[in-house]
Amino acid sequence: MSSNAQGAIYALIAFGIFATHDVVIKFLGGTYSPFQVIFFSTLMSFPLVSFMLMNDTTHGNLRPVHPWWTAIRTTCAMLNGMCAFYAFSVLPLAQTYAILFASPLLITLISIPLLGEKVGWRRLVAVGVGLLGVLVVLRPGSTELSMGHLAAMGSAVFGAVASIIVRKVGREERSVVLLLYPMAANFVVVGALMLTVYKPMPLPHLGGTALISLLGFIAGLFLIMAYKAGEAAIVAPMQYSQIIWASAYGFFLFNETVDTFTLIGSAIIIGSGVYIVSRESAKGDSQTPVLRTRSRGYGASFRISPFLRSRKAVK
Repeated sequence: MSSNAQGAIYALIAFGIFATHDVVIKFLGGTYSPFQVIFFSTLMSFPLVSFMLMNDTTHGNLRPVHPWWTAIRTTCAMLNGMCAFYAFSVLPLAQTYAILFASPLLITLISIPLLGEKVGWRRLVAVGVGLLGVLVVLRPGSTELSMGHLAAMGSAVFGAVASIIVRKVGREERSVVLLLYPMAANFVVVGALMLTVYKPMPLPHLGGTALISLLGFIAGLFLIMAYKAGEAAIVAPMQYSQIIWASAYGFFLFNETVDTFTLIGSAIIIGSGVYIVSRESAKGDSQTPVLRTRSRGYGASFRISPFLRSRKAVK
């Protein structure tokens, strides 16, 4: 089996596990506030992430090299998680993924002012077409936009900004800074917000938050294996397989059906995203902001990009 085929298989496994991770979020989100689910899943993640940080052999302290960029990125990552957890709780799974898939399109646009990326007319057209796909999913005017839709769009925006900032400063920041600052913010800020809406959790539900952390950790390991085995241009599009998992999980577990507009919009968004990835991989002067966005932008999983620096890849 070729290395690219291995990378694709590892990525498919990773994103299948991530989809299961999101199902647990949706299940718990039907009873508890996103603040409570995020807090406990972050708390459960600390021991697992500590093992990964043992691989950080760089010398230094926890003071960021770029404090303002780190503060902005931490805020965006925290808001991204809140929005994503809420969207999964109240929207159909497939519809949530379709909107979140707009993040690579936004990364392409944001990379122009923040990274100085030169985006040609082909990629700009692809971004425009992809955003039209988002409108097809949302159908403004014919259906009422809910807070869940706004949260999903907010997650895509905040995730894109956070990813670009890591791309901008990641080579100069220690892995421990990139990993721990957003987790600490979730623990402190989200923990404070949780106190206003806290509900006692029985042991099985508390175990559900631990399961979110464990699934995110395992999926992150498979994603590292995928990017070490295969080329980014092969591995990155595998994220779109989550729409298949979302459709199946939604139908069998939550009695959800995927409507025609969501299918059409998803196809447009995915097609645009795949085209952008192909253009980035073909252009020698591109900084490949989408290809190098290798971690999921939300959830309890750790950021895998610091552990791929040996391959000159930062998120």
